[in-house]
Amino acid sequence: MSDALSAIPAAVHRNLSDKLYEKRKNAAIEIENTVKLLIAAGDHDKISKVIDVLIKEFAKSPQANHRKGGLIGLAAVTVGLATEAAQYLEQIVPPVIDSFTDQDSRVRYYACEALYNIAKVVRGEFILFFNKIFDALCKLSADSDANVQSAAHLLDRLVKDIVTESDQFSIEEFIPLLKERMNVLNPYVRQFLVGWITVLDSVPDIDMLGFLPDFLDGLFNMLSDSSHEIRQQADSALSEFLQEIKNSPSVDYGRMAEILVQRASSSDEFTRLTAITWINEFVKLGGDQLVRYYSDILGAVLPCISDKEEKIRVVARETNEELRSIHVEPSDGFDVGAILSVARRQLSSDHEATRIEALNWISTLLNKHRTEVLCFLNDIFDTLLKALSDSSDDVVLLVLEVHAGVAKDPQYFRHLIVFLVHNFRADNSLLERRGAIIVRRLCVLLDAERVYRELSTILEGEDNLDFASTMVQALNLILLTAPELSKLRGLLKGSLVNREGKELFVALYASWCHSPMAIISLCLLAQAYQHASVVIQSLVEEDINVKFLVQLDKLIRLLETPIFTYLRLQLLEPGRYTWLLKTLYGLLMLLPQQSAAFKILRTRLKTVPTYSFSGGGDQISRASSGVPFSQYMNHHEDDDAEDINITSSHQGINFAARLQQFENVQSQHRVQARNNVKYSYTSSSSSTTKEVKRSEEEDEEQHKPPPSSRASSVADNSRPPSRSSRKGPGQLQL
Repeated sequence: MSDALSAIPAAVHRNLSDKLYEKRKNAAIEIENTVKLLIAAGDHDKISKVIDVLIKEFAKSPQANHRKGGLIGLAAVTVGLATEAAQYLEQIVPPVIDSFTDQDSRVRYYACEALYNIAKVVRGEFILFFNKIFDALCKLSADSDANVQSAAHLLDRLVKDIVTESDQFSIEEFIPLLKERMNVLNPYVRQFLVGWITVLDSVPDIDMLGFLPDFLDGLFNMLSDSSHEIRQQADSALSEFLQEIKNSPSVDYGRMAEILVQRASSSDEFTRLTAITWINEFVKLGGDQLVRYYSDILGAVLPCISDKEEKIRVVARETNEELRSIHVEPSDGFDVGAILSVARRQLSSDHEATRIEALNWISTLLNKHRTEVLCFLNDIFDTLLKALSDSSDDVVLLVLEVHAGVAKDPQYFRHLIVFLVHNFRADNSLLERRGAIIVRRLCVLLDAERVYRELSTILEGEDNLDFASTMVQALNLILLTAPELSKLRGLLKGSLVNREGKELFVALYASWCHSPMAIISLCLLAQAYQHASVVIQSLVEEDINVKFLVQLDKLIRLLETPIFTYLRLQLLEPGRYTWLLKTLYGLLMLLPQQSAAFKILRTRLKTVPTYSFSGGGDQISRASSGVPFSQYMNHHEDDDAEDINITSSHQGINFAARLQQFENVQSQHRVQARNNVKYSYTSSSSSTTKEVKRSEEEDEEQHKPPPSSRASSVADNSRPPSRSSRKGPGQLQL
């Protein structure tokens, strides 16, 4: 106490701890005057004692009024020291800063007031304590007491003024402090931080842009704040930085690109829009710096193309086009594999627009960097095949373009067709929904004859006979109806007169054997009418089922379309096209009379002019006389030569061998059909055997039939179909 009295008079000591502010203020004035006298006398030891007393007896006192007096006293000492204050700041400032965390809000308020007065005196010397003061102000900005917040705000403004005019401020030391606070959620702290970023960025000598990657993520995080004011302040700061980036010759695009990519997938709409806008500018400005980030950027852009917000979609599309137009080589660090990986992932997107752009990227890479893409083909091929089942026709068409681009190489062409058939086999619905569009598009993008030949080769060896039949029927219908295959149809029409048509006919025949109606259609298209008639007469009862009749109905209706105009015109000369007439009558005999197809074909045949039969009576008589089927095998080629004026190319088609091939394949189908029926019956019976066994035994005991009757019943059930059930020439039965 004696030290205190020697440094500070008793009256001043007493008034400094008084509960009344006026008395404490008067005591502070006395201390200020005392310090001035001591400075004039050069008594620095006495000044140090005064400061020590104010700290120990007052600033650190358990009594709130004492702490208030200590703070105002320390400020008074600084004012009294004036220009000499700098050497005592190490003693004066720390206890004031410590008071910012005092439990008493009034003490915190007076701490702000004291530091404000100290800062006004020392100005630039104050920078020494900047980081500690910044940390304290950051906390006080969110203080629960409004008066403390107001006082802290005034102090903050003064500190900003001091920093902006100081040449001793260290941005390098400040940035880590800023960075660790950028993710704080308190709105007052966020306003405080944005305010400091904006102020420091306005100082010409401080390069905030160079440190932008350190706090950019925090600014983007503020864009989704619930406070409109904070969102606006953060957006304003970001806009200013983006403008600086456009005007700056040196920017670290890479680190910021990583942040933007993450923010582009934010759940907040405003954040996504800002992020994609920045990415758009980066793609235009970044140049070589962004090459290794292209895949990440693309991964952010593609989902935004399907964003629910139109502004985001527009910017994303522009960015995507800008990115795709950049000319860069793998030697420059461009990672083709990474881009393909992103595109592959986006093919699983729920949004059609994103899937389409992903395919466009694969197509672009295939055109620009074909060799590199083929190296990664195994990584994306399965995904591309699955995309053929996409619900969108536009996506399917683009996938086919990509496949066609890959299939320009022979080995990949075979690979594509094999996998395509495999997918059709594994997913029947794919064949039904997408079969036509897939095959037609491939015929346009690749050579139609090449596609059909390859499909026929694969289906010829197909073990799943039901699938082979279904697939051939689908291919046959496409062949007969698709405008894209008109050239192929024209080639087949000349099968009897030119080598190319003959080779195509033979190539397709092998797999078309899986469907009787497909073979008949092929023969009608190739104008091999005699063979078509023979095929019809080779059919047996088992071949005439519902599926066959449905296919026949389709064919009859197709005969009335423009594709078969040539065939209908040939009916004007029945004497010349005897086998055509016989073929059509054969089809008519297979149709139920009550069917619409029967009426259509009968009506057409009634229009055949009778006058044209003159001079061809022998042929008509021979055609309708029921020539034994076995005789056809010996002289059918001679008949063709007589009726069609065949060439050597026609003679090169061994129709007898073709017929034998057809019958062999159909025989396999019949065997499988019988086995399926037998298996179905056996499975059905075995599933109920255990349940009815006991009742059957009881029934047998009570109603046991004679042995001869039982034997006859078994014989009837197991007897194979009689030969009479097979129809010979002119004996078709339904």
